[in-house]
Amino acid sequence: MKHIGVLLNESVENLNIKKYGYYIDGTFGQGNHSKLILSKLGKFGRLIAIDKDINAVKTGEKEIQDFRFYIRHCSFSNLYKLVKKKKLRKKIDGILLDLGISSSQIETSNRGFSFMKNGFLDMRIDQTSGISAYTWLKKAKESEIFHVLKTYGEEKNSKKIARAIFNRNRSLNNKNHIVNTKDLSDLIKKINPFRKKDKHPATRSFQAIRIYINNELRELSNLLLRSLDILKENGRISIISFHSLENKTIKKSILYKNRKSFYFFKSRKFQNEKHIFLLKQVKKIKPSKEEISRNPRSRSAILRVIEKIPFNYVKQFI
Repeated sequence: MKHIGVLLNESVENLNIKKYGYYIDGTFGQGNHSKLILSKLGKFGRLIAIDKDINAVKTGEKEIQDFRFYIRHCSFSNLYKLVKKKKLRKKIDGILLDLGISSSQIETSNRGFSFMKNGFLDMRIDQTSGISAYTWLKKAKESEIFHVLKTYGEEKNSKKIARAIFNRNRSLNNKNHIVNTKDLSDLIKKINPFRKKDKHPATRSFQAIRIYINNELRELSNLLLRSLDILKENGRISIISFHSLENKTIKKSILYKNRKSFYFFKSRKFQNEKHIFLLKQVKKIKPSKEEISRNPRSRSAILRVIEKIPFNYVKQFI
């Protein structure tokens, strides 16, 4: 299934692409954003793309043959090292991030992301490292499973579901263990019955386990905190989020940087105040009714446009 980009044009347009600028696509996926960015770059512009999914990287290497394009298998937390290695620290004009998982990942049953497709319970975006959801659930304590479901899924019945998973995987009969997505989905449905107009009863639990397995929120937080060392002054981040936990992480990271900058400014006398920067949200965009009708997945999407600005610019408002 071809992945339909959410807020595709809006996210790229709000990077304010400069023909000779340097940009990063932090979530290459199937390359929709990268292709659009490249179409706006001039001969001396450059685009670095990364993805945790090795399959996405292979797709990029095969489909985009462009001297202005460079793609690597890389996580958010390692992006700064890559930028530093390329000697582009504080030289990047914009970063684009389309969070979550793609339609192709959901549709591939053996990736284990979907309760609608029966397959091995993997859930790793990067299948070259880490442990699968199956392995983790088999070894985890009941309290650990509860914590993940409650924290990353905000699941009301997290305690009951955690106990059921733990007991099932402690069965002496290996055939009763949770191995694939259907096993987990069926178990959750017994505890969370379908209700009219509700999401699938396994939605929150699958989300929680996926976020934990891939360390998604910490990776995102690390990247946002490092972005001030990656972006040049007035560089932008276009970031598309899909659920409340991603939204909270983004807001917290921006506020954290603001508070830190304010604290240092007030508590110390800097001779070079112009070198103090912070992240400021300049726009918040939601999909149009037409896009939601065309692509229901976009319903919960929010595009935030964040800009790196000098502290001097906001001193007047303190």
